[in-house]
Order: sequence, then C-alpha cells, then structure tokens
Amino acid sequence: MQQTKFGRKIALTGGPCAGKTTIADVLGRAYSDKLIVVPESASLLFRGGFPRWPGPACVEAFQSSVFHIQTQIENAYEGHFPESVFILDRGTVDGAAYWPKGPADFFRKMGTTESQELGRYSRVIFLESASEIDYEFHQSKNPVRRENWEEAHRLDTQTREIWSRHPRISFVPNRKSFVDKVLQVLEILEEELGAALPKSPTSKK
Repeated sequence: MQQTKFGRKIALTGGPCAGKTTIADVLGRAYSDKLIVVPESASLLFRGGFPRWPGPACVEAFQSSVFHIQTQIENAYEGHFPESVFILDRGTVDGAAYWPKGPADFFRKMGTTESQELGRYSRVIFLESASEIDYEFHQSKNPVRRENWEEAHRLDTQTREIWSRHPRISFVPNRKSFVDKVLQVLEILEEELGAALPKSPTSKK
C-alpha cells in the first residue's frame, strides 16, 4: 500500500449522521497546535449550488465531482503545509459506497484502484451512524440530509465494508451519549499523535 509523500492524513469516515463534521471541528480545536482540519468536499459542492437530484446520472456526476475535488484539495493542503498532520472529513474512498454500480465500477471510472486510494491515508477512524431515533431527529433539523434511516444504515454498512480493508482502521460505535463517542476518538488520536509532533503552521505563538 502506497504511503503519502507529505504529511500524515487521518480520515474520519462513516455513514450519514455519524458526527464526522462535528468531531472534526472538536479535534481541530483540541489539537490546533498539532493538526489541520481539511473540509468536506461534498459540503463545499452543496454550498456552491451543485444539484441534489435523484437518479443514477446525478449521483454519479456528484460523486465523481466529490472524488476529484477531494483529491485536489488534499493536494493543495499537503503542498501548502508540507509534513503536517491532517484530519479529513471523509476521503476519496467514500464515494465507492454511494456509487450506483458498486465500488469496482467506481474505482475504474475514477481511473484508480481501491488499494491506491486506501493508501492515501495513514489512519482511518470509522464512526458508526446515529441510531434510528437520533437520525430521524437530526434529519428533521438538516434539510440537506435526504437519506431515510434505511438508506443511511445501508450506506453506513457499505462504507465500513470498503474502508475495513485499510490496515489501520479504528471503529467507533454509536453511543447513547455523543460525548462518549467524541472521547473515544480523542483517545485514538492521542495514541496516534504522540507527543513529538511539530506545531501546525497555522497555530498562533
């Protein structure tokens, strides 16, 4: 499996409503002197007006766009902040779980392989989606979230299956208290980061 030639990239992944963006923000604040948070490509596209219409053609157009933007935004961050540690809100692999014709077709259409994309990340933290009750509550508060619980659960399972082939993946189950979920991620990151990392170039002295 290839290794990134710049800094370390830690991917936060999981199904819909797993808490990825919230936890990425928490990690960015807790470790502002040790890592840089890279924003989610899908959110950038939605905020920019990319349509979210149903149907395979639109899904493929969107996931293809996410893949290429994700690749280039990672390149931009790595080039601007060499040898830094990055927390990513999803990675290039995630699109394979959403692709209508399955992961093999996704990687083929993107001109890459599953192994090559898994190799972009030094560590993966998989966050399980919220329970059905919590999911429906958060869905009602978030108009951008279109998947129902059954679809969200399916995507959670498919995403985990694909990422599970990464050699350094940690699974964080859904918790009754979201705080407990955050604490488990913090424990994983403490072990990953250690105490000898240089300060982030964005930190204030």
